[in-house]
Order: sequence, then C-alpha cells, then structure tokens
Amino acid sequence: MSEPDIQKYCDLMEEVKRRISVVDFFFTGGGHALYKPTTVESVGLQIRKVLELIAFGSLAANKEIYSANYEKFATSWNARLLLRDLERINRDFYPKPVVEAPYPDPRVLHQLKDREADYLTKQEFEKAYEKCGAIMHAENPYGSRINYDYYLERLPAWRTQIVNLLNNHQIRLVNQKGFWLIHMKEERDDKVHYYKFGPPPPAA
Repeated sequence: MSEPDIQKYCDLMEEVKRRISVVDFFFTGGGHALYKPTTVESVGLQIRKVLELIAFGSLAANKEIYSANYEKFATSWNARLLLRDLERINRDFYPKPVVEAPYPDPRVLHQLKDREADYLTKQEFEKAYEKCGAIMHAENPYGSRINYDYYLERLPAWRTQIVNLLNNHQIRLVNQKGFWLIHMKEERDDKVHYYKFGPPPPAA
C-alpha cells in the first residue's frame, strides 16, 4: 500500500481531533451557542460527524469504493444498517483499540494488548449515532419532548469513549493486507502517526 493511502486515513483522524476540540470548547466552558438546546445540538452534530469519519475511515484508501458509498452512508440515519453495510465492504472496518505494554524480550520495545472496555463499542456507536441524529431536526411540538439533560450527560461520555477508542488503535484498510497502528498523538508532536504491520507469515 502506498503512503498516500494511509495518509488519507490519518487526515480523517486529524479532522476527528479538530471536531473533538470543538466539543471540548463547549463542555469546558470555552463557549456556548447562546442557550442549552442549541449548545447541545451543536455538540451532537460534532459527535455525529466524528462517528461518520470513524465509519468511513477504512474506505479512505480506495477512492472508487469510498465515492460510491459515501453519499448513501452519509444520509443513513439507521446506524445498525450503516455498520452492517460497511462490514460487507470491509469486515474489519471498525478500529481496534490497543495499549502498548512492555515485552519480556528486551529486543522488542512493546507488545500490543487489547484495551479494556472503556471505549466506544460498535453497539454504543449505534446508540450514539442514532441519538445524535434525533436532535438534528426541529422538535415536533406534538411529539415527545427532547430531553436535553440526557444529552448533557451522555455527550461527554461518548466523547471520552471515542477518545479511548482512537488514542492508540489498529485499523485495517479495505482490500489491504496487514494492519496499521495509529497514534493520535505522540510526545514529539500533536500529529497523527502511523506504523505498518504486515500479515503474519504462512504456517509451515
């Protein structure tokens, strides 16, 4: 795979970081959208866009597949169907969060271990995507009222789960062998960095 392929994915992750910064701006008192409903809706929009970037990311290395499916996916309100369709194209589309732990052999710097379940799972993704979509339209005065206090509680939790999902993660791009290890930032700078891991050798 060429460097531009994975760089396109990293560009999407940089956009995720920028949108998370907007969420933090609202929730740390940096600003607001004048009153509670519009503030909640503004944050909900950012979270939903972040989820779309996560979902579409693994298609970024294939322009034809990405372009053919983007508009259909971008207008989908049903997260369960969205993820099902993405999985048909790339079975391993969803990021795999990992932690880097010391390795017993001093010649090996780290070993990758699965992260504990404090991140946004695919099931929680479905819920967050649909809940954020529910506040993208004007409230029906004859229907159920939007519980903005619910969103004030859940949106920060989803934000944290997203960060935990992506902080260090593996991604398998569509139609590519092996996987990439993604660092959303490193001590040297605040940029997204990537490392290539090839497929395991065939069994003897």
